[in-house]
Amino acid sequence: MADVHRIKQLLLNLLDNAIKYTELRRRIILGLKTEKHNAVIIVADTGRGIPAEDLPHIFERFYRRSGKTSDRSATGFGLGLSIVKWIVDAHGGKIEAESEMGSGTTFTVKLPLLDA
Repeated sequence: MADVHRIKQLLLNLLDNAIKYTELRRRIILGLKTEKHNAVIIVADTGRGIPAEDLPHIFERFYRRSGKTSDRSATGFGLGLSIVKWIVDAHGGKIEAESEMGSGTTFTVKLPLLDA
């Protein structure tokens, strides 16, 4: 029982970021599995990663990386991940991000499954 349009938007936002911040010939992974009572969506890339100092803020509206790590070539207003978080929250789920500079970023979304 999910809003299909919002879940599509969630996936497109996460994949858009993965594509935007991953160089050519690097890897982007999209995965889906069930875990206990959750559907688990994983979007991982082997891109440049997110600095540790920025990671706690990435789901804030209009957040665009700190001044010393900003990338003027990237487009956007800093709304994509805040929208993703809003969609996850609206579905009673959780989202986590793990990242290592130079190695990539992994977003894990857990959405509750409907009881059988």
